[in-house]
Amino acid sequence: MPEHPDSDDLFAMPDLRQGAPRAGFPAGEMFPQAAYELVRDELLLDGAARLNLATFCTTWLDDQARRLMAESLDKNIVDKDEYPQTAELEKRCVRMIADLWHAPDAARTRGTSTTGSSEAALLGGLAAKFRWRQRGGSGTPNFVCGPVQVCWEKFARYFDVEIRQLPLLGNQFTLRPEDAAAACDERTIMVVPTFGQTFTGLFEDVAGISRELDRLEERTGLDIPIHVDAASGGFLAPFCAPYLVWDFRLPRVRSINASGHKTGLAPLGAGWAIWRDATDLPDELVFDVDYLGGSTATFNLNFSRPGGQVITQYYEFIRLGRAGYSRVQSEIYRVARHLAKRLDRLGVFESIHDGDPGKGITAVSWRLRPGHDYNLYDLSDRLRTRGWTVAAYPLPAARGDETIMRAVLRHGFSTDLADLLIADIERALTQLAAKSMDLGPAEAGAFTHDARPRVPERD
Repeated sequence: MPEHPDSDDLFAMPDLRQGAPRAGFPAGEMFPQAAYELVRDELLLDGAARLNLATFCTTWLDDQARRLMAESLDKNIVDKDEYPQTAELEKRCVRMIADLWHAPDAARTRGTSTTGSSEAALLGGLAAKFRWRQRGGSGTPNFVCGPVQVCWEKFARYFDVEIRQLPLLGNQFTLRPEDAAAACDERTIMVVPTFGQTFTGLFEDVAGISRELDRLEERTGLDIPIHVDAASGGFLAPFCAPYLVWDFRLPRVRSINASGHKTGLAPLGAGWAIWRDATDLPDELVFDVDYLGGSTATFNLNFSRPGGQVITQYYEFIRLGRAGYSRVQSEIYRVARHLAKRLDRLGVFESIHDGDPGKGITAVSWRLRPGHDYNLYDLSDRLRTRGWTVAAYPLPAARGDETIMRAVLRHGFSTDLADLLIADIERALTQLAAKSMDLGPAEAGAFTHDARPRVPERD
């Protein structure tokens, strides 16, 4: 350790006379208090997570959940022999989620925790590809989807699968069932509807897509499965819109992924992949690990992984149950509807999703009515000066000249915060009307829900 400082005041210590190391590996040591303060001070420049209405992820946890996370820092969930009870809690969660999503045999279906819904989506896609190969598929497989999160573009590139991402045509904001079926052929391994679309928050019509694929099978004999990307909707609709049929009640739905760390209320790093039947996850993807003198199946892209997220997810499941989740999620929807009504009263926005639980997730999305000298990027930039992160971005291909805005509401966002946001939007609109800033995506640092590959695809 360094020599004892001349002063016991933290900011008079020699360690803080220089800036934080930035380039090479530091040569010497420093006192832990000084290292902590350097890191903590740098993180002050991050935005306030609870004011970040662009993220879908959990930004509020109760004290018990935080304690469980802290007490589980040393648990490796993949080491099932050393931490058998952590493995048992994971199994219980899988059974609970399978039951929630109406799996025919929830006690015996296959499922797994993941680091998030992206890893779960990759596993669902891999299972679909392996099943297609088992049925005799050859050549380059493809899958059909609408506007998707970038994880599906990664799946296509990393695992050599063609992505048939259909554009938003006319004034539609979700994948049309008839278009999805028309894009399928003998090499299609799955159709991927998004149950809580990233751009708008709207649910895609899983039941309608299933019906169109039924008709396609009647005409052509093609049996195309569905994988539902329920990253956000998977822990909302079962509690707040149980009448919506989107899950394993549809026989064509073979697998579902969801984020526990989004509307599942778990901390960051929790995702789930569940298959309809045990046979829907091919054995070629399964590995056995030692577990209490025997072995248990594992199917993940990661190996060593913290167990705290699964432990805390189980805590949330048993703390709230169906009644508690219904109450908590309904309250978030109520705040979303409140925010949507307040936005509508401003008279300058056109609603896309107003927080209706039958139509989408706990989000509000809108676009600017014509006739203004400013745009939504200007508004997003002005809101940042008050600490808010509210995403403004262009729609995907074929509609890229249209800009919309979206606010995702999560557990911990109250009516009071919604009213504060509205007050700041009103203030910003007044400022913008007085003097236009005319920002674009680059100037405003717009988040487009996409990622550009360094090496473009070949035609």
